[in-house]
Amino acid sequence: MTRQVGKHVPISLREHHKSDVRTQFAALCYRISDDDKPEILLVTSRGTGRWIIPKGWPMDGKTPIESALQEAWEEAGVKGKVSGPCLGLYSYHKELNDESDLPCVAMVYPIKVKSLAKKYPEVGQRSRKWLSLKKAAARVDEPELAHILATFNPRAWAN
Repeated sequence: MTRQVGKHVPISLREHHKSDVRTQFAALCYRISDDDKPEILLVTSRGTGRWIIPKGWPMDGKTPIESALQEAWEEAGVKGKVSGPCLGLYSYHKELNDESDLPCVAMVYPIKVKSLAKKYPEVGQRSRKWLSLKKAAARVDEPELAHILATFNPRAWAN
């Protein structure tokens, strides 16, 4: 499939019912580099090694923002704070252990990174890498996420 930034890809419900679509909360972790340009932190998925942003399921007793912050910590060792409202949504199919998949919609929250820990829950299970907005958008597979990354303006949410 050819990817286009900003292109929407429909959720396939061929093998699913519309009530099977699940929600996840994602962390767009960013910093401003020494040359005053924004950079995005991507991590690899554990299963396929694709480049993604940290994301996960809702957590009991946590808000969506708190869940996104927790995923950023667990998957990338990010210490930071949410710096704005939900930036948007993207859809994808989560591959499950039994080789089936599950349609998901992820809500993306901007997180300004203060520091990265050397030790965190999933260290050794994932790689992490800082990239420019354009390069980060080119690395992810989901067109809607690529659009969010390519058009992200961290200065609009600076606090």
